[in-house]
Amino acid sequence: MSRRSTPSVALSGLHSLKTVAKEIKARHAQQQALRQAQEAAQRQAQLERNLFALSVGKVTPLRPRNVYQIPMQPAPPEPLQLQLDEQNVLREAMSDAFDVSTLLEVDAELSFRRPGIGPDVTRKLRAGHWSIQRQLDLHGLRTDEAREALGQFIRLSHRTGLRCVRIIHGKGLGSPGRVPVLKSKVLSWLVQKREVLAFVQARPADGGAGALLVLLQPGARLAHR
Repeated sequence: MSRRSTPSVALSGLHSLKTVAKEIKARHAQQQALRQAQEAAQRQAQLERNLFALSVGKVTPLRPRNVYQIPMQPAPPEPLQLQLDEQNVLREAMSDAFDVSTLLEVDAELSFRRPGIGPDVTRKLRAGHWSIQRQLDLHGLRTDEAREALGQFIRLSHRTGLRCVRIIHGKGLGSPGRVPVLKSKVLSWLVQKREVLAFVQARPADGGAGALLVLLQPGARLAHR
């Protein structure tokens, strides 16, 4: 029996070798086709990248004419030290310990005028001879905040050439004991400001006991662009 089965086994082995050879050939053909497709895609991508250059041909750059290079200038340094010095001056120039009581004229309405300023100035100020050009409302500010805000307001108003301003300090109705603490401080601070010539208690229509009309020294008005 073993001799009869030998040809059958040989044929089976030969068939298996042919099948493997076909599979190897088919796989090789697939790999070659894939490689060709990748190369074609790369050539197409390169062609698209060079499409503009191929269309316009050789390009010659133009020579620059009438071109002016603007020199870069460094930004001016901020005067930080000057700002700090001005803030320190504001704090030092207005002390809460300053006694203003001897400088105030307490008549029917509170007023102040510097030595050399006649009583007609406060009379005109109270009568509205100078129109109110700007105002500062100190409601809701703490003492330090109000002092700094008032100092800056007076300084800038004088610098821009304003003559008459209004300071609203309130009547102190919400303060403990209904004592107008901020009002007394504002009186003391204004007397210490060299820009202030005089001030009077505002008329009822302008705030009454809760505000002051302040007359400033003449100052050079800044040019506005």
